[in-house]
Amino acid sequence: MDECRHTRDIRKVTPSALGCEECLKSGSQWVHLRLCRTCGHVGCCDDSPNRHATKHFHATKHPIIEGYDPPEGWAWCYVDEVFVDLGDDVTPQNGPIPRFY
Repeated sequence: MDECRHTRDIRKVTPSALGCEECLKSGSQWVHLRLCRTCGHVGCCDDSPNRHATKHFHATKHPIIEGYDPPEGWAWCYVDEVFVDLGDDVTPQNGPIPRFY
């Protein structure tokens, strides 16, 4: 079984925006949202045109993102390339998230 050595680094965070932070600023669209469980950055998934969550990982090396739209109970570790079951440790949304798809 694949294991993630970064689960100890998962933090309770406050989401940085009600949608992908960079897409909201630029007027771009996204498909799904991902939440950085190190700092709270909200970015768009790799199916989105701009892939801001992955860009955030490359810029910061923050390893764990949560499936955030809606909170889905899973996370992904970019470093170990494995899914992590968050159970009930999901981050609630701060309000309605705009939909673009």
